[in-house]
Parts: sequence; C-alpha cells; structure tokens
Amino acid sequence: MFGIEHGLGAKPTGTAAGFMTRNTAKQNEHCLKNFDLTKYLQVLSHLSIQIYQQLIKIAEAILQPMIVSAVLENESIQGLSGVKPMGYRNRSSSMANGDSSYTLDSIIRQLNTFHSIMSDHGLDPEIVQQVFKQLFYMINAVALNNLLLRKDVCSWSTGMQMRFNISQLEEWLRGKNLQQSGAAQTLEPLIQAAQLLQLKKKTSEDAEAICSLCTSLTTQQIVKILNLYTPVNEFEERVTVAFIRDIQIHLQERNDPPQLLLDFKHMFPVMFPFNPSSITMDLIHLPASLNLEFLNRV
Repeated sequence: MFGIEHGLGAKPTGTAAGFMTRNTAKQNEHCLKNFDLTKYLQVLSHLSIQIYQQLIKIAEAILQPMIVSAVLENESIQGLSGVKPMGYRNRSSSMANGDSSYTLDSIIRQLNTFHSIMSDHGLDPEIVQQVFKQLFYMINAVALNNLLLRKDVCSWSTGMQMRFNISQLEEWLRGKNLQQSGAAQTLEPLIQAAQLLQLKKKTSEDAEAICSLCTSLTTQQIVKILNLYTPVNEFEERVTVAFIRDIQIHLQERNDPPQLLLDFKHMFPVMFPFNPSSITMDLIHLPASLNLEFLNRV
C-alpha cells in the first residue's frame, strides 16, 4: 500500500495522492472520498516493521543451531575427514552439543521452506530478497565468529570444506533468482577466511597476496586466523611470528576498527516497496461469514 524505509529516523515515504498516480482510472474511482489515510501511514509503518522483525527473529532462531555443524564441521567433501589438524583427530565438538546431525542440506532444506512460505503468502519479491540477505548475513557472522574462536577448525581441510559449502549456498541463491538481493555479498568475509586457510603462508609475496585478497576481513581477524592456524600433518609448518608481523606491517595503513567478532544480531534497514495491485474493488469477493451484506457494490 505504501513505501517505507526502516532506519534511524526514517519515516513513511510518499503520500496517498502520489500513490494514486500508479492506479488505473477504475481504481481511482474506488478511492475513499471523505477519509484521509495519510495520518495512519506511521502506524502502518510501525506495524509492518514489527511483523518483519518478528519474521526474521523466528527464522534466525531456526537456522542458528544448524550453522556451525553444517558450514564448519560437516564433511561435504568426502575424504577430508581424516585430514584434521594435528592434536585434534579425536575431537568432535558438535557431537558433544548434539548438533552433529546438521548438514548443509539441512540448511538448504530450511531455506527452501522459508522461501516457499513467503512465496505462498504473496510477499513482494523485494521483501523476500531482504529477508534472505539478513539470514545469509547471520550465517556468515555465526560461522566466522566460531572459526575465530576455535583452533581445531583453523586448518587447510576446513578451508576446503567451507568454500565448497559456501558455493552450495551461492548456487541456491542463483536457483531462486536472488542474485540481486545482496545475500551473496554478505558471505564475502567467510569466503575470504576459507581462502586464507588454503593460501601459502611463508614468504613476503604470500603476505602481499593475503593482504590484497582479504579486504572484507579486519586486520585483527586475519591475524587471529593465522595465529590459530594448525598444520594438518607434521610436514606442514606452522605460521611463523615473523610472517604474522609482515602481515601486520602490510595492513597498518588500513586503519581497521579493532573488531574481532561480528554482531550476528545486526539488522539491515528494511524497505517496504509500493507495488500497485491490479485488482479492482468490484472484483473482490466478500465471504458471507463476514456479515457485510449491508455493503453495496458501486
């Protein structure tokens, strides 16, 4: 019915008269003549925002328990299960938390369910895009935060698994025509973290390559991952202190904020578009159960 952007100090945009320009002549005949709805735009704005935020809250509560197991720990590439960091071969943190049953397919099935529900209820495509951008941001934030806190998943093999899992999520977005939603872009820090785990970490040239690649990670995040990195076998060297100092020198001009963990509860501003309806009042069927027989069609 109207366009709203929810953000700091945002207000409903547009006026009833402005929206009437998008109507057909027949629709304008059915407009209210003696009642102005303009003053109710703010009320409808607040209600729309509350409904949207509740939708996100419910969806995030369902997805969040799946993320670490599905993105970081699930063996989506067969044969890498035996290639684990030295000293962690018998560890399975997900099993201890009862989350080992979650795979990437679990997340994709849930995303399909969300998409089907919103499509069946006729949500505008712009709203659907914003919902999935928000959900993919949370997937990125939760997975990256866990990576930054766990030495057992900071390895070459985990980097391989992560990149494959992320590619499956990107493919899902393409399959649902959500490339323009901005959801894929929210995964960039996680993609770069996966690549960082796979890159060589010895020479000054390697340091330059890492710095030029990891533009979506803060200096603190890059250094943390390098400090946590654990070789997968005795033939692979640990990241040296000198190499990490070289990285810090290369990145000192960035002036990054001292941020390690992402705020996975961050909410993007939401925009509710005005999409005019093609339905005219005389085509609306009123169910008898509403007891509105006193209304006359005009």
